[in-house]
Amino acid sequence: MASFLNINSENGDILALKSFDFETLKTFQFQVVATDSGTPSLSSNVTVNVFILDQNDNAPVILYPVSSNGSAEGVEEIHRNVNAGHLVTKVRAYDADIGYNGWLLFSLQEVTDHSLFGLDRYTGQIRTLRSFTETDEAQHKLVILVKDNGNVSLSATATVIVKVVEPKEAFAASDVKSATMDEEDNNVTFYLMITLGSVSTLFLISIIVLIAMQCSKSTDYTSKYLQEPNYDGTLCHSIQYRSGEKRYMLVGPRMSVGSTIVPGSHANTLMLPDRRTAGETLAQIRYSIPEEVQEGTVVGNVAKDLGLDITSLISRRFRVVSGTDPVFHVNQNDGILYVSRKIDREEICERGSTCLLNLKTVLENPLEIHYIGVEVLDINDHSPSFPEIQKTLEISESVVSGKSFQLQAARDPDNGQFSVQQYKLNPNDHFRLEVRDKGEDGKIPILIVQKPLDREKAESHSLVLTALDGGKPPKSGKMNILVNVLDINDNAPVFSEDVYSVMLDENAPVGTTVIQVNATDLDDGANGEVVYSFSNSVNRRLFQLFEITQSTGEIIVKGPIDYEHKDKYEIEIQASDKGLAHLTTEKNVVIRIVDVNDNAPEIEVTSFSNSIPEDSRPGTTVALISVNDLDSGLNGKVICSINKDVPFALSTSLQDKMYSLVTKSPLDRERQSQYIITVVAKDAGQPSSSSKKTIYIEVSDVNDNSPEFSLSPYTFYVTEANESGASVFSVRAFDRDETDNALISYHILRDGSKDNKVTSFLNINTESGDILALKSFDFETLKTFQFQVVATDSGTPSLSSNVTVNVFILDQNDNAPVILYPVSSNGSAEGVEEIPRNVNAGHLVTKVRAYDADIGYNGWLLFSLQEVTDHSLFGLDRYTGQIRTLRSFTETDEAQHKLVILVKDNGNVSLSATATVIVKVVEPKEAFAASDVKSATADEEDNNVTFYLMITLGSVSTLFLISIIVLIAMQCSKSTDYTSKYLQEPNYDGTLCHSIQYRSGEKRYMLVGPRMSVGSTIVPGSHANTLMLPDRRTMTGEVRHV
Repeated sequence: MASFLNINSENGDILALKSFDFETLKTFQFQVVATDSGTPSLSSNVTVNVFILDQNDNAPVILYPVSSNGSAEGVEEIHRNVNAGHLVTKVRAYDADIGYNGWLLFSLQEVTDHSLFGLDRYTGQIRTLRSFTETDEAQHKLVILVKDNGNVSLSATATVIVKVVEPKEAFAASDVKSATMDEEDNNVTFYLMITLGSVSTLFLISIIVLIAMQCSKSTDYTSKYLQEPNYDGTLCHSIQYRSGEKRYMLVGPRMSVGSTIVPGSHANTLMLPDRRTAGETLAQIRYSIPEEVQEGTVVGNVAKDLGLDITSLISRRFRVVSGTDPVFHVNQNDGILYVSRKIDREEICERGSTCLLNLKTVLENPLEIHYIGVEVLDINDHSPSFPEIQKTLEISESVVSGKSFQLQAARDPDNGQFSVQQYKLNPNDHFRLEVRDKGEDGKIPILIVQKPLDREKAESHSLVLTALDGGKPPKSGKMNILVNVLDINDNAPVFSEDVYSVMLDENAPVGTTVIQVNATDLDDGANGEVVYSFSNSVNRRLFQLFEITQSTGEIIVKGPIDYEHKDKYEIEIQASDKGLAHLTTEKNVVIRIVDVNDNAPEIEVTSFSNSIPEDSRPGTTVALISVNDLDSGLNGKVICSINKDVPFALSTSLQDKMYSLVTKSPLDRERQSQYIITVVAKDAGQPSSSSKKTIYIEVSDVNDNSPEFSLSPYTFYVTEANESGASVFSVRAFDRDETDNALISYHILRDGSKDNKVTSFLNINTESGDILALKSFDFETLKTFQFQVVATDSGTPSLSSNVTVNVFILDQNDNAPVILYPVSSNGSAEGVEEIPRNVNAGHLVTKVRAYDADIGYNGWLLFSLQEVTDHSLFGLDRYTGQIRTLRSFTETDEAQHKLVILVKDNGNVSLSATATVIVKVVEPKEAFAASDVKSATADEEDNNVTFYLMITLGSVSTLFLISIIVLIAMQCSKSTDYTSKYLQEPNYDGTLCHSIQYRSGEKRYMLVGPRMSVGSTIVPGSHANTLMLPDRRTMTGEVRHV
């Protein structure tokens, strides 16, 4: 360390060449050699022991909780059914400082529910304050502040997320899955029962129908339906319908109820004519066209609208005969009226009326005259315009609010809504716009003054008047209005300063400028020109001493100035403008005459005492001082003063120029025993003259200081298990008095209270202040205590003071870790955990929880696997104690594993404890054995019911199919020889009198035969009496017999 030190070879001052760090170096020593310059030289050396004092330069470091990313965050899970006082976790922290700077205190900085969690401020243990209720949240955030006890404390924070879980949440997923499977099995059984009931019902119905058909057969097929042998097939039935603009009639033989007409076939359809006719046309016509249309624009078909024959228009010389300048003409070839030239409505019609042009058309042979009206519609083809683009108005600033000025109106040749509809004025503070509607003359804009004008603020105002028509979009025209504000004499001159005051030396030479006043007038022209003069109230004698320049306002010395004659002059001046009715402002100018100083003050000290006790009261007189100055006025006025760094002051007396030197504050000999006072007398002249005198005062001692301790309070750190009867620490006090007033003795204050019982185990040396401990301390039972020491001096009367001594017991690693979980019923640190075999790598098996009564580094616990059956299967987090799987289980892995966990603290001589965890690997469903057995039994019963239902359903379905096949076979085996029964009439011509049509695929069939009685059955599949009809959607033709 000597290389980092340097010593002054002359005075022995030792300098440190680097900064020391207590955490790396607590003490060191070196030797200093002193050598004289004799011949031969002699030397001696001394050993210097240096102790580095700790400063609070290290903030606490959170050891637990610590998340994977390094932040001080952790998650703890606890069951909802835990009781009050349950240990949630323990926050561990470490401070590299020692003593009071390294003593850590824990506090809750933020917590969601203060009634639920508590924190031990010394150990960092977090415990529940009460049991959980149903209304408590499932997650709580706790922010713990860890700070040391340095004078400027440093701190760190840790965040603990406490998750409240239900005791059986681990089995929630399997219960939901089992419930879902039971519900699916019940649904299958239910649907099977419904299907079985439906098939059974259909089977019974088919059996009943089969029996009924067999019992109700009848073979009496008489020819009673062939009563009309000469039926000629005449159509006797029709249906009418409409499709678009056409009407149709579908005709055919009369059909029975339920027969179908197929749309799309018009073989037997008649189309009926539409009887609607066109209406008549009007004789006289009227057209309308917009203006500005191009030449040749069609106005209308006059010939068609008048009902004229187009072929005779040329021969009858059809033409327009009205007007000298024809605007329209008619084409004799097609009878259409055309525009002859471009039409300007504003040119051919008066403004404000409907523009209607009456045309007369003539036809000859025979003569016909027709009148046609063409209305020319206005379009917005003109913008509003003002007679002037720039308008200048001159308005006096004295104009009153509400004064109106009529402006020129804008003109727009368009008519109606396309004419000028509104006016707008640009936003401003002084003017607004009104519009008056004068009927045929249109809308007139009126400019209204809404705020008084002030030329001094604004000499002119620029306005923009905009006229808008009613088009969409509207067209506009603008006129710029410049309003010039005319000035009036409404402002009086104003001086630049409220008060004019000047100092003038006496005997100033004639022509000296004393002061220049200045006034301004905001008006313009002659109204703003200012002249200066003395007012009529000024004494005529002043005109002999001073004069004023009218144009500049300069006051000049005109005569001799004598201070002894008069030391101040007040002159009233006035400033006037040149308006017709001029305005005037007065102002006072104060001229103070300055005296010339040529005499210095004189100081005389009388009645002087050179010693004063330090307990003298403020105001005690020490000396009397008199001063004198031969000058007059300010030069003869003397100001006496002393130096400000002394507890004395000068007090004026009743007699002029007499002062008393008195004490102004209590004296303290211990701070200063002698005072040197310099009295300075200074007059008020310019430049001033002064003189000085020195006084020496001695302060004598009294016993006015109590003993003072070097520290207050004292803070000592004592390691637990200290030696009994040895000195553990000491206190020191000093007294700034002298002799017997500074002799100090010590004793411990013992008041007999319960909190002060520990003082009975302490003793103090009354002379040195060394304190001895009569017993050994234990950190786990007593962490801190305090007492008071009294120091008394030997003065008369004696004075004393006391100091509070705070003692903090430092922890030693004398407590081994205690296993909190697992703990078996007999109290040993053993537990059994069951996990399914199909869990993945990283699965949390359990968490070993332990507690150490020590704090700080001694209480910081580390977990390690001391014994494990398979190192590749389980891993242990060395900080949290969490045991997780490192890989998935295989079939060859054993069903039971023993893990011995070593928990040790971080003391210099670490203590430890062990916990044993038996991990049983079970099949995925073994963990839920009771519920699974019950579920398996119920599943087996459900499977049996389902099996029987399926067998029954298959049997009934088979019987049902057999019965249907038997029914069809019986119908197909019927005899088809009915010839003799239907041909009772010898003249029967074979005309079919009954038919049934039906479709099969793309073919249509007609089943023919005699009318049958009610209950007769037609067996499908027999085509003996069937005609195949062609499909009319693709072809037409007669029906052929098959």
